[in-house]
Amino acid sequence: MEEEQVNLNQAKEEETVSAAEAKAVDEATVGEDNKEQEKVPSPEEELSACRAEVEKFRDLHLRACADLDNYRKRARKEKDELLRFGNEGIIRELLPVLDNLERAVEHARQEQSESQGLLQGVEMTVGQFLKALEKFGAVPFNAMGEFFDPARHEAMGQMESADHPPNTVIQVLQKGCLLNDRLLRPALVMVSRAPREKSSPDIENGSADN
Repeated sequence: MEEEQVNLNQAKEEETVSAAEAKAVDEATVGEDNKEQEKVPSPEEELSACRAEVEKFRDLHLRACADLDNYRKRARKEKDELLRFGNEGIIRELLPVLDNLERAVEHARQEQSESQGLLQGVEMTVGQFLKALEKFGAVPFNAMGEFFDPARHEAMGQMESADHPPNTVIQVLQKGCLLNDRLLRPALVMVSRAPREKSSPDIENGSADN
């Protein structure tokens, strides 16, 4: 009788333990299911994430378009400058030839030689040379009488002059040249300055007596 009672108690205890274990397993399963349900985003969250991603790619697209537009503008500007100033090196080499031709003409005029035919031929050559340079946008300029401008002139020295205001170009040693309105080379010039005041004889004598 006692053994049956003990066995009955043991059975009840085992049933209680099994029930408790089953309850714990169920609670754990329910907890995992709840976590899985919590991980699944809601439609609103998915829509917000999609909008954020679309905005991100839209910003990247706008930046790429802006970079492409800037590249096109830069390439167009470089192409235009190449067309306008691509002959700069050649023109620099030709300008000294023109300088020598003009010096020869000026020298022949001063000498007043009898070879007027040769002088006229050289003058015609100079004129053709200038027209050829103009076709490529190169225009020599004579700075004589201009107020000294360091952006256009290079001063080689100063000369006293009472006939010109100070800092006036009174002699051109070499003409300047513009290439499509950009300075290709400055004019080499002499610039005027005010004459020095001479001391009067009375002042000099007075200083000597003292």
